[in-house]
Amino acid sequence: MPPFTVLHVCLGNICRSPMAERLLALAVRERLARLPVAAPPTVGFADELVHSHSTGTGGWHAGEEMNPPAARQVLARGGDVDGFQSRKLRSEHIDAADLVLTATADQQEYVTALRPDATGRTFVLGEFGRLLAQVDASVLPPAEITPAGVYARGVALVAAVDAARRDAPPLPGDDLDDPWGRGDQSFSRVADEIEETVVPLARILLP
Repeated sequence: MPPFTVLHVCLGNICRSPMAERLLALAVRERLARLPVAAPPTVGFADELVHSHSTGTGGWHAGEEMNPPAARQVLARGGDVDGFQSRKLRSEHIDAADLVLTATADQQEYVTALRPDATGRTFVLGEFGRLLAQVDASVLPPAEITPAGVYARGVALVAAVDAARRDAPPLPGDDLDDPWGRGDQSFSRVADEIEETVVPLARILLP
């Protein structure tokens, strides 16, 4: 049940998936700030609507902070990096997720091999963003700025994107390049690609 939970997965959980985690959280907060509400939302209300977190398929960096150039991208875009610690993916993370977004097709296969029942809610991040544009938002449950309302809309959205996929595999261009060990320009490009998916996702969840 609520909040609508999005799990981001990459290899080491210090670059791509942490950026996706925090940039989705930022997109939800920014979207919420633009919506007409009867009273200003309380601190943490965005997290009650959408829970964005991340893990890595490998555990080499468990307990580490976000890679510095990744953190710089999040901070430069208005997000925060406080409290982040890398974690290794476990089955219970997948079980608790309403949507799993992986950095690459290899990681998507890793998730679905671990939990075959999660196939319909597991996508490469770029794949999800590409298919999201094909979904008719008018068929989704009405928008309600409540945890239950966003949860219902999010679950229906994932089902609609899965239907649009038609069992087709992801495209090579759906993968996020691994920027680890590269310069800020590579991290900036990857962060841009992440925002191309997470910003539209926030807009549909909170229209």
